Amino acid sequence: MRVPSDLPRRSSRSKNRRIGNRGRVALIALFGLLFVLFVSARSLAGFYVETLWFNSVGRSDVFWGILRTKVLLAAVFTFGFIGLALLSLTVADRMAPLDRAAGPEEEVLRRYREVVGQRQGLLRIIVATIFGLMAGLPASSHWQEWMLFRNTINFQVVDEQFQTDVGFYVFRLPFLNYLVNWLFAAVFVILLLTAVAHYLNGGIRVQPGGRHVTAQVKLHLSALLAVLALLKAADYWLQRFELTTSSRGYRDGAMYTDVKAQLPALQLLLLISLLAAALLLYNVRQKGWRLPIIAVGLWLVVAVIAGTLYPAVVQRFQVEPSESTREADFISRNIRATRAAMGLDTVEVVPLTLGSVTPDEVRNDLAGFENVRLLDPTLLGETFDVEQGLQTGYRIGGPGRDIDVDRYELDGETQQVVLATRDLDPSNLPISSWEGEHLAYTHGYGLAFAPASEVTTEGKPNYVSVASPTNDLGLTQPAIYFADGMSGYAVVGTDRTGGEESLDPDRPAYAGTGGVQLGSRLRRAAFAIYYGEYNLFGSRLISDQSRIIYRRDVRSMVEKTAPFLKLDADPYPVVLNGRIMWVLDAYTTTSRYPYSQAADTRQLTNGSGLRTSFNYVRNSVKAVIDAYDGSMTFYISDAKDPIVNAWAKAFPDLFTSMDAAPDELKSHFRYPEDLFRVQTNIYGRYQLQSPSDFYTQSEGWSVAQATPIRQSGTAVSTSASDPAATGNSLGATGLNSDANTQRFEPYYSLFEAPGASDSEFVLLRPFVPWSRDDQRKELAGFMTASSDPENYGKLTVYDITGARPTGPLTVASQISQEFSQILTQLDLAGSHVEFGDLQIVSVADVGLVYVRPWLLVPDNPPQIAKLISVSVTYNNESARGASVGEALNALFPGLDVELGSPTNGVPISTGTDTGSTSGSGSGDTGGTTGSEDLTSVEAKLARAQSLYDEAQAALAAFDSKTYADKMNEAYTLLQAAAEQATGLDLQTPTVTDPATSTTVPATDATASADAESTSTTTG
Repeated sequence: MRVPSDLPRRSSRSKNRRIGNRGRVALIALFGLLFVLFVSARSLAGFYVETLWFNSVGRSDVFWGILRTKVLLAAVFTFGFIGLALLSLTVADRMAPLDRAAGPEEEVLRRYREVVGQRQGLLRIIVATIFGLMAGLPASSHWQEWMLFRNTINFQVVDEQFQTDVGFYVFRLPFLNYLVNWLFAAVFVILLLTAVAHYLNGGIRVQPGGRHVTAQVKLHLSALLAVLALLKAADYWLQRFELTTSSRGYRDGAMYTDVKAQLPALQLLLLISLLAAALLLYNVRQKGWRLPIIAVGLWLVVAVIAGTLYPAVVQRFQVEPSESTREADFISRNIRATRAAMGLDTVEVVPLTLGSVTPDEVRNDLAGFENVRLLDPTLLGETFDVEQGLQTGYRIGGPGRDIDVDRYELDGETQQVVLATRDLDPSNLPISSWEGEHLAYTHGYGLAFAPASEVTTEGKPNYVSVASPTNDLGLTQPAIYFADGMSGYAVVGTDRTGGEESLDPDRPAYAGTGGVQLGSRLRRAAFAIYYGEYNLFGSRLISDQSRIIYRRDVRSMVEKTAPFLKLDADPYPVVLNGRIMWVLDAYTTTSRYPYSQAADTRQLTNGSGLRTSFNYVRNSVKAVIDAYDGSMTFYISDAKDPIVNAWAKAFPDLFTSMDAAPDELKSHFRYPEDLFRVQTNIYGRYQLQSPSDFYTQSEGWSVAQATPIRQSGTAVSTSASDPAATGNSLGATGLNSDANTQRFEPYYSLFEAPGASDSEFVLLRPFVPWSRDDQRKELAGFMTASSDPENYGKLTVYDITGARPTGPLTVASQISQEFSQILTQLDLAGSHVEFGDLQIVSVADVGLVYVRPWLLVPDNPPQIAKLISVSVTYNNESARGASVGEALNALFPGLDVELGSPTNGVPISTGTDTGSTSGSGSGDTGGTTGSEDLTSVEAKLARAQSLYDEAQAALAAFDSKTYADKMNEAYTLLQAAAEQATGLDLQTPTVTDPATSTTVPATDATASADAESTSTTTG
């Protein structure tokens, strides 16, 4: 034995080489770690930024609650698969035969076993884990179904087929379906993996001759196949309940074929599945696979014949020849379920018999006309933006210039108003630098606010100032840091010497708690990485007291906080306690309410959360967001809704009772338009509750056709190819859908209903009789939805009995035709007339009068709309005037009411004429008015110019008589001035009479004073 000193000394080069190798490995590992951090840095920063946002709005319970649920589901399903797979693969390894038959494939398998060797257990774990992750991770996306499953609440309503509470269908059935289907797929994959393992272990052979499968392998595979059969039986059992939302028959739900053919077929298939499972287990003691093959073959034959062919035969040869009688009981189920699921089972139907209205009755019932909305929110976006934007960098009404309708108490009376926030416009800032976009211009400011039933003498909105602390609305905090459609981020509380830019001259620093305080370098680094902006980390203007405000779009805020709610397309602002608050209507929906009809959503805008499939809906939540600090409150507006109560169990701190909402806030809640569209779309058919009447639809209704939109003198309609503008098809087999035309949009109105003594703030939408070709246009009735706190959500249908008046489309067409000459003249002057909402006014409980404002819009930007006239229609007759009162006086002779002050309507002229349609010119051939001295040529010319200006004002107000009088007097003065200056007898001037297209002396112009418009020539 050699002593250590005799051993060869290790070379220092070898030692250095080992150290060098370790260094390279460490360096590679370090670079790998840095690469992973670099690649995932934004994701990590995004996660951190997300947690900070939820903390800032006080909703970390929602963030961590959803995250825990997702992780739990992914972990349970992943490890569940891994456990089942490892169990089956371990059993397969232990069943490996000791003696393997020789054959051409044995050599290949022997080499495989040599390579795997003792690592076979590790290989099982790797294979099971890979497939487990693939099968388990997607389960996290089903977190909503799981949370509802855990927090089930009964509807206290049972379906009429299986006598099971609706809560089972809504809360339990979706997750049970997913679980059974997942288990079936998982066991099937495990069966394939197990078969491969048995083949590799020699338990399965494919060469000819001898036993191909050992007895142990046969037992193992038969057990797995039996489990699959049992899971399929469970699936058939659940499919029975799925029939309650079937769309096979005349209506949605389990109709005749589903109950009489499909349901027995499913029950038979369930029994065959159980029989197949028993045969597979019994076959373990038998030779071959004859019994399982017979069972599976029988299974397939019954599935094809009983599950597919037989129901088709029943539907074709039993149901269709006598559909109305076969389906009668099931139609009744569909009607009752649909009305309940869509909130139509409590609609109050009021019969309305119409009669003639006298001028005295109109005079004694003017409240409805006083509340007519003259300003149309869809036409005022650019008007508000130009006149109330006030400063570069701001815009009115967000990206779409959305103008909202609400009601406020002004001058001691509740009035309709149109209003919109003055939001920040990032695309039009005076400063384009990073500092200007994110530190200087940080917020919007105030509201544009005007009474909806008043205009100035120029026909423009009569704006009310709301930016002062002393105004009637009491808006003391006008800054808007959160708004509809607001994007990007802002950093407030910085060290800029100029402060934050706003319309407020004092530019106060932000004093709210919105956003996240940048009090550490870690937070600043996270935001810099997340937004890819170094300045968030390196700018010296940002201090530890600065706050970053991000996720500023109110819709995105609610969607992120409560992703299980569907949002209305139209958030609207409310002035409350001196601050601007945003109100968003949120819905709970499901597509699993038994027997209910799927909603027609084609008329909804793309921004609506209801543009999805559902057959149950409730406006269960009012989300209120402070525009200054972003604080959110979710008020439960429908405490009877089981779905929102289930979510309240899941997130007990998220929701607030409506009893805690301030009364002032409740007074501004509106019944949502999207929900009202869906309800009116479906009510037209489902107002018929008799199965026979429902089937024939002879008394069915459709939402009234939309009134045309005028552009450059042409009446046009929205393209029917637009899904949001098409008719009310309910999309079921056998029931004809409405014609593909645009439908009347609901509008908000202070409406005094027939028989009522006070006005209510309601949504209103009219109906016409249903017809296949959409030719029926008479008014059949109309629905209102109350927004008043004491009657909020009450739906009332006024069913017109007896003779029906003309419908909205006919009235709109009549107006366009009757006043076509006036419209053409206005369209030739570089502008065009666009009509506001065609509104229905109830008079004396027996009359319905249509009122429609006319707005003049320039052809070229800025398109500032102004009211120029109002038309009223009753009993197929129409009249127009500069105000509602003048139009009524023209329509009802002898009425003589003054409805429209200088701020309510357009005066006839801006001169001495008061605007009366019965007024006339002075008629003084000498050209004098009163005591005015017109003896000189200069005086005559000046007076003629004044008269000409007054005549143009009268023309704009459609007062043709005053126009003719003023022009006649002006030309007389011009003739007198010319004769005085030249001493010649000049030819009498002429004007063209539009009624006859002939030229007449100007002195005879009064003979055609009723002409709609004139064009002039001089002789």
